[in-house]
Amino acid sequence: MKITGVTTFRTSTPVHKTAGTNWLFVRIDTDTGISGWGEGSLQYKDAALEAEINDFGRYLEGKDPRRIEHIWTSLYRRVTWSGGAVTMSAIAAIDLALWDIKAKELGIPVYELAGGPTRDSIRVYANGWFEDLTDADPGVPAESVARRASPEKHAKAAAALQERGWPALKFYPFGGPQVITPERIAHGVELVRAVRNAVGPEIEIGIDVRARLDPWSAGRVAKRLEEFDIAWLEEPILYDNAKAFGAFARSVNVPVSTGEQLYSRWEFEPLLEENAVRIIQPDICHCGGFSEILKIAHAAETHYVSVAPHNSNGPISTLASIHFDMSISNAFMQEIFVSFFDRYNQILTKPLVIENGTTRPPEGPGWGADINVEALAEFPPGDFKQVESEPYLAF
Repeated sequence: MKITGVTTFRTSTPVHKTAGTNWLFVRIDTDTGISGWGEGSLQYKDAALEAEINDFGRYLEGKDPRRIEHIWTSLYRRVTWSGGAVTMSAIAAIDLALWDIKAKELGIPVYELAGGPTRDSIRVYANGWFEDLTDADPGVPAESVARRASPEKHAKAAAALQERGWPALKFYPFGGPQVITPERIAHGVELVRAVRNAVGPEIEIGIDVRARLDPWSAGRVAKRLEEFDIAWLEEPILYDNAKAFGAFARSVNVPVSTGEQLYSRWEFEPLLEENAVRIIQPDICHCGGFSEILKIAHAAETHYVSVAPHNSNGPISTLASIHFDMSISNAFMQEIFVSFFDRYNQILTKPLVIENGTTRPPEGPGWGADINVEALAEFPPGDFKQVESEPYLAF
């Protein structure tokens, strides 16, 4: 079997916080007629990502796609200036497609190729459920991120998720500059209280700070959140310094998570050595694909750390993450953007189904579904400006 072509496809995402970004897929074709699908969607950087994948594609032509580990190591070790978001996302997209090809050739799901299932399904948690849950402030433009989030609307939306069977949810009650104010703390706590009161004690609540706060401010927030028994506090501070992150995690009484912007097992290693973070959240589209996220998960297991794959990406990322969850013993939950879910099923050849708060891959070899290329034409790539178009305006 030989690789005969590497093709990229871009499509616009549903609107989320701003005018939206793009998803980027790669299809690797072979001389046997088997094709594999990968994804490397890298918000606001898809032009650079597409160029890197196309450049790697020239190397891949004529190679045996079943030599997954050899290809991964070649793309990582033989490339000058390797690592970082763009290169690791390009490697991830290619790696995912190679796993899809090999599993299809064998006629088995990817999770079987990875060692077989450790569970029948994986619990899911909802992200992206809180769009437009703001109240108008006099003098503040309707499109401004400064609009005040409404506790009442958040409570109503969270209760609706619970009625639909979601066992967990995540949202972002704390924004603005890194040094927090009493008013911002009070408003964020008001949002969390409203959601907790609406869903009761049985629903897991994750609070994502998106690295918005400094340690002093994040510590004040964590103290106020203790009464709500949150499941995790995600990226309360910047993720770059493992020692600082570990020190912070040990200083608070709520579980702390991070990892979506770490790109390899080597970047996770110093974080895990701190023995302080309870959940890691590698992104299968950015951390080097299925091959690398398995190694990260196995390293986490030696520190008794759970894994909850970050997933703000498209449908192949979601399918691949679910196969990954099925194949490891320390999976926690799988992130799903409810605001993206309908679009997933519009462009997949088989639907992804969530029932009773859990999901599993569609039946069939590989990922269980491919991308419908004709459907992508209905959603042409969008345009945006890096920095200006991104939703986080203050650090």
